[in-house]
Amino acid sequence: MNNITVTSPLLPDLNEFNEMLKEIWDSKWITNNGSFHKQLEKALAKYLKVPYISLFTNGTLPLLTALQALRITGEVITTPYSFVATTHSIWWNGCRPVFVDIDPATGNIDPDKIEAAITPKTTAIMPVHVYGKPCDTKRIQEIADKYGLKVIYDAAHAFGVEVNGESVLTKGDMSTLSFHATKVYNTLEGGALIVKDEATKKRIDYLKNFGFAGETEVVAPGINSKVDEVRSAYGLLNLKQVDAAIEARHQVAIKYREALKDVLGIRFFDDMPGVKHNYSYFPIFVNAEEYGMTRDELYFKMKEQGVLGRRYFYPLISTFSTYRSLPSSTPENLPVATKMANEVICLPMHHALSDKDIQRTLNLIAK
Repeated sequence: MNNITVTSPLLPDLNEFNEMLKEIWDSKWITNNGSFHKQLEKALAKYLKVPYISLFTNGTLPLLTALQALRITGEVITTPYSFVATTHSIWWNGCRPVFVDIDPATGNIDPDKIEAAITPKTTAIMPVHVYGKPCDTKRIQEIADKYGLKVIYDAAHAFGVEVNGESVLTKGDMSTLSFHATKVYNTLEGGALIVKDEATKKRIDYLKNFGFAGETEVVAPGINSKVDEVRSAYGLLNLKQVDAAIEARHQVAIKYREALKDVLGIRFFDDMPGVKHNYSYFPIFVNAEEYGMTRDELYFKMKEQGVLGRRYFYPLISTFSTYRSLPSSTPENLPVATKMANEVICLPMHHALSDKDIQRTLNLIAK
């Protein structure tokens, strides 16, 4: 019996990819802002409806660079319900993460909790569009404006997500993306930083190339996070098929929701009004008392049968050794996040799932 994986990478056509590889080999230009790199930045900016985009070699480096570019210091308010890269980027920049609780309806940072966490040391807010579900960007911006704070969105899950026809990536001061192999759109490994003006884009491009502004001039203490031509070519090809992959995911979500809507003790998210979703994940939340089985019991039962879900996000970032001593890390401060982390399983969700795979997954949960 084959394993049903929680994700599966979107892969370009190998023949097309080989043709592009031949071009790269012929040109001998394999990195440092080559032709395919330039084409991909332009194509992604158009597809995502954003003014400026800078490509990175993974999804963590844009977070680190955004904090550097905006010169963030002191305290940064963020969510414990995310992948560790969100908080690690704050820590690596010498800042102090301050965790606030999340909204049970979305899994996103709860705007009602942000204001109470602001101190004279607070300089920024780093929310996450969890599972690609947009944060309450209007409320967050109102709070940021009131206290003079910067807003950097970790939009790792939010590729192509729009609210009323407008890209969610244009909100805040900057947004970051991940193009990891597990994401809706991937460049094997990769990421991007979305900015609003040309001057900021230029500064970001300096920072990701050691700070070089010319052959002999270094204007900032930059790092190396450039993207090579091979992954740029791969990304250009994947961009041609990402819409079809998202629609395939949408159909999986429809089937999951229909089958699980009457299962006592299983909760899931519905689509949000006015939002163009990308169906990057399908989390369910297991109420042990109603369902008759704990989340972990169901998770390991699925695993034994070759259905590989993921407890995403568990454990909370605030429970890891680096962060657990922070005053904001207590379970009492984070009751909703703690509950969701203890109940979540992300079901298999990708473009390559067959009806048989979906049914096999649902049979295990419905039983």
